[in-house]
Amino acid sequence: MNPAIIELLVLAGIAVFLIMRLSSVLGTREGHEKPPLADPKPQPKRDFQMIDGGEDMDILDNAPKGSDTAEALAKMKRAEHDFSVNDFLGGARMAYEMILMAFERGDLSEVRGFLAADIAEVFDDVIAARTAQGLTVEANFIGLREMRLVSANFDDATKMAEITVSYNAEMTSVVRNADGDIVEGDAKQIKRQKDTWTYARTMGNGDPNWQLVATGE
Repeated sequence: MNPAIIELLVLAGIAVFLIMRLSSVLGTREGHEKPPLADPKPQPKRDFQMIDGGEDMDILDNAPKGSDTAEALAKMKRAEHDFSVNDFLGGARMAYEMILMAFERGDLSEVRGFLAADIAEVFDDVIAARTAQGLTVEANFIGLREMRLVSANFDDATKMAEITVSYNAEMTSVVRNADGDIVEGDAKQIKRQKDTWTYARTMGNGDPNWQLVATGE
């Protein structure tokens, strides 16, 4: 066979191989594909508007489909596209321990920026009352047994978002008097701590920090 023909066949084989390899890689890459062909079948109406045209599991993992809470979370995402419900809950988990332990220790300096003014005032009053009586609290946070998103609200006019979270935690604590004697609690006994906290912030204003605006059980 002519050497030139053999060379052409080899080059053709290499080209086919490279095309197959490129197709296998580019087929999994996102962000630059051609848009898919439209589905001729009519789509059922969604219970609430979805983000980017598909079901958002970041929302549905934390709120029932079609609920007021799910709709509020979807509005938050439309107001601020990089908002993530699961990321928020991760921050709320850390904030709970930080704020709770700061309150127990009687020093809010590191968490004051995460407290609404009226909540900070209530916490300050309780801490001042303990100090006046010569009482101190020694607390140890064991961990969270359960945490879940309870509800969410969004004001279309002000873009103010509120998310309520329930906590079921375990901790130990003792209260000592001025002489150092234990007047309440047991350092070896783990107790349950249940709280329902509401956080708020204005979406899209550039400040990523949520503030604790309400507490309850």
